[in-house]
Amino acid sequence: TLGIIGCGNIGSIVAERAIGLRMKVVAFDPFLSDERAIQLGVDKVDLDELLRRADFITLHTPLTDNTRNIIDAAAIAKMKKGVRVINCARGGLVVEEDLAAGIKDGKVAGAGFDVFVTEPAESSPLFGLPNVVCTPHLGASTTEAQENVAVQVAEQMSDYLLDGAVTNALNMPSISAEEAVRLTPFVRLAEDLGSFAGQLTESTLRGITIEYAGEVAEMNTKALTSALLAGLLRPILTEVNMVNAPVVAQGRGIAVDEVRQSQRGIFETYIRLTVRTERQERSVAGTVFSDGKARLIQIKGISMEASFGPHMLYITNRDKPGFIGRLGTLLGAEEVNIATFNLGRAAVGEEAIALIEVDGPIDDAVLDKVMALEGVVQAKRLRF
Repeated sequence: TLGIIGCGNIGSIVAERAIGLRMKVVAFDPFLSDERAIQLGVDKVDLDELLRRADFITLHTPLTDNTRNIIDAAAIAKMKKGVRVINCARGGLVVEEDLAAGIKDGKVAGAGFDVFVTEPAESSPLFGLPNVVCTPHLGASTTEAQENVAVQVAEQMSDYLLDGAVTNALNMPSISAEEAVRLTPFVRLAEDLGSFAGQLTESTLRGITIEYAGEVAEMNTKALTSALLAGLLRPILTEVNMVNAPVVAQGRGIAVDEVRQSQRGIFETYIRLTVRTERQERSVAGTVFSDGKARLIQIKGISMEASFGPHMLYITNRDKPGFIGRLGTLLGAEEVNIATFNLGRAAVGEEAIALIEVDGPIDDAVLDKVMALEGVVQAKRLRF
């Protein structure tokens, strides 16, 4: 049984190869949909079950706060005796000292690494251990790879100079000079809407719907959708940009639907994002005002107007008297300075939302105290 941690593009290719070798494959990836898992022929599991079942474990995930040291002493303790671990993804996913200890005491039978916490790797606890293969992560530095890159660059420059074709843009889809002035503020709005939803999403994404209404529906929505997907996926997958975001979403089986329509409601134009996960469906909408600044105009069907700020606190609560006073008193006591305070509610006594911009990051201790306030259902830090 092969356990794959991170079943994106590379992880999926590894899964296909392993299944071809008649291995059983289990995969842990928060963004892997059930439909995509079935398509690949893998068994989607949580991390503990993967550690318990796998004879071989291979990592194919970016290095983020959520994945750093994902394989440590506690994880190794949950593995089978005789397990083998392969890391060709990123240094820092595995605590090298803990893995070395597992190899020495016989719990881990072997390991293969070409990435390390410190690179270039001049030393590592894994060096010199029996049944461990360590190689440098230098595939792109071979003579053949460098020649191929040079040829590709020359061909792409030739295409641009002769035909105006732009291939392999690093940061965004093609946008003409004429439409850039109108499109740029909506690109930022789309990315911020995606980031807002992505930071609040805690379970597997099944699909999203992007609604373009009014003037924005006539623009280059390919660029807008790419920006939105980049914002949506980046909180978990840090190495996502406007170029690869659509491919990453497709690789994880996330259905992306676009709807274009004429002006609806009081706003001349807006973008609404609806996210469907395993547990719920939520939406967020925004527009660009005449000053060129993006604004939130609706969250989960609740109308409210708010700007995006570098540091924000998002709270859902029960609409009861005294909540705003308790929240303000707490933030004041913790010396958290409020820049803006925006409120909305579904109806009297029902679900309410507070979106607060603050002057600096909210630490864990303050967030825990906010969560403990009477009436709070959810509290999240947001960064834009």
